Amino acid sequence: MVSSTKKEGKMAEQVEVMQNADLTEKVRQYWNDHIHDLAIAKHPVGTLGFFEDLSEYRFDKLRYLPQVVDFSAYDGKKILEVGCGAGIDLIRFARSGADVIGVDLAETSIDLAQKYFELAGVDGEFRRMDGEDLEFDDNTFDVVYAHGVIQYTANAQKLVNELYRVLKPGGEAIMMVYNRISWLNFLSKLMKVDLEHEDAPVLNKYSIREFKQFLHPFEMIKIIPERFPVKSRLHKGVKGVLYNVFFVGTFNLIPRFLVRPLGWHIMAFAYKK
Repeated sequence: MVSSTKKEGKMAEQVEVMQNADLTEKVRQYWNDHIHDLAIAKHPVGTLGFFEDLSEYRFDKLRYLPQVVDFSAYDGKKILEVGCGAGIDLIRFARSGADVIGVDLAETSIDLAQKYFELAGVDGEFRRMDGEDLEFDDNTFDVVYAHGVIQYTANAQKLVNELYRVLKPGGEAIMMVYNRISWLNFLSKLMKVDLEHEDAPVLNKYSIREFKQFLHPFEMIKIIPERFPVKSRLHKGVKGVLYNVFFVGTFNLIPRFLVRPLGWHIMAFAYKK
């Protein structure tokens, strides 16, 4: 006979699975309805101009990204991006000779990414897939990339575990989460300005220590806090002026080594033996 304690444990597990599935569905629906950085696009959705608008804005806002991720260094490598969105980062790997696959929970993202690669004449494979349950064999990819995805997923540890599983021994995982102890998180609360996608079903922020705990499956980890203030194109009015004119300039006068732990993005480069 099964003890009552075991029965209760199994029931609790089933409830947790059902709750996680419900949350995952809400996440899928949200990202089907919200295209990242859509507000700054000047061209119609799905045109080459549209994708170029998104790319220009992204790499202006994230000026650090091409400096810490050498997109040209992965020629011939097999790369998986989990949460590929419209393929704005992934196409940089592909243009430099990488064999790329992008997966995303949202059908809208997969459709856009496929369209972008087609219009740009670049090869890539795309599948709708849950990053917490990847449909790939163990030890498949040279590189796994998940920039700005872990914080929006229903079960962050499960996603990280999947990234580790499908990565080849000797492979590299490149990830980013939002820093809870950061200048932007503090400023948003001080000025009462919501962060982008504050209304998402899941939006978690982590300290550097908390993020490292998620990465425990990896044998070697390098953490680089990044993303410091640049002028915003989204915020207008008095708050926009205060931020762009006064805060950005003043903050960037502070020696970077003093404020580096307060970067809004925590980049992680993790390696599997």
